[in-house]
Amino acid sequence: MSLCDDTLLCNFPKCRTTLNGFAWVTACSHVFCDQHGSGEFSRSPAICPACSSALSGKLDIVRTELSPSEEYKAMVLAGLRPDIVLDISTRAMTFWSYQVHQEHMYQKHSLSRAEAQLKQMEKVLTQQNQCRELELSAMSAEIASLKKVMEDYKRKYSEVSERLMERNRQYQKLQALYDSLRLRNMVVGTGDRDPAQHPAHYRFNTEAARQAAPQRSPQFLSASHDGEGRFFSCLEAEGGKPFFQFSSPARERARPFDKNL
Repeated sequence: MSLCDDTLLCNFPKCRTTLNGFAWVTACSHVFCDQHGSGEFSRSPAICPACSSALSGKLDIVRTELSPSEEYKAMVLAGLRPDIVLDISTRAMTFWSYQVHQEHMYQKHSLSRAEAQLKQMEKVLTQQNQCRELELSAMSAEIASLKKVMEDYKRKYSEVSERLMERNRQYQKLQALYDSLRLRNMVVGTGDRDPAQHPAHYRFNTEAARQAAPQRSPQFLSASHDGEGRFFSCLEAEGGKPFFQFSSPARERARPFDKNL
């Protein structure tokens, strides 16, 4: 606000509006809008809302028109001596200068208060940023740890999957072998069980039995001179004694029937 400004502001603390029309002027060099002046100065004794000064004189409070008519300006100072006119003008200019100075002080105070609030806000913002950075660092470390754990789980899952696939392949092989053995046993059970008529099935069954029990597997023996073949022999520690043996069909037919048996 400068001296060339043609507007004043209401000095009421919570108003600060631009004055126009009528205004209330006090002897303590304060000015108020018509609304707050009428409300504050209607009580007795009158107290200035800006500086709390008592306004008990007859002319301590004046309601004046800020834009007077030409007739009023022509007659208000008419008939007064020049020194009186200059004195009135000097006091009016002093009032205006005081209002400008007060407005300057008020704006300076508002600026300093705003700067203090800004510094406080910046301090709070800096503290919040530091807290957020610490939280972000902690969360980044936690994410890195979780990623490491996830990689370990992925590796273990891959290993377990590979082992499972290998076990499945082994199971499928065993299942196929089991189905083949069961099929062959079914064929052998429904057909002639004479090993001389089905030598291939008999050899397969003996081989499967030998693989199933390798610690007590029977040993194959070659056929003798008379055509009698011993297919299995369970050998003892002191010497080889036959556990059971089969005779050829030709020898059975050639052997005479013993009625005592």
